[in-house]
Amino acid sequence: MSKLTFLADLENIVLDRIRNPVGNSYTAKLTAAGTKRVAQKVGEEGVELSLAALAGDREEIVEEAADLIYHVIVLLSEQGIGLSEVVAKLESRHSET
Repeated sequence: MSKLTFLADLENIVLDRIRNPVGNSYTAKLTAAGTKRVAQKVGEEGVELSLAALAGDREEIVEEAADLIYHVIVLLSEQGIGLSEVVAKLESRHSET
C-alpha cells in the first residue's frame, strides 16, 4: 500500500475533528477560528515552504511541505471539498496534455 494513502486517512481525521471537536484538537481550534484564519495558515505555510526552498534546507522543505499539505486539507475539508475532487482535477489536466 502506498504511503500516499495516508493523505486519505488524514483527510478523514480532519473531517472527524471538524465534525466532533475536542478541546485539545488543533484542527478543531483552527476551524473554530473561521475560514479567514485557516486561509491565513495556508498562506503562511506556503511562504515558509518557499523560503525553505530558497534556503535549500531539505529537512525544512519537508517539514514546511507537510505543514502546507495539512493546512490545505483543513481548508478543503472546511469548504466541503474532498481531496478526490482535487485529484480528479489534476487527472483531467494531465489528460489534456
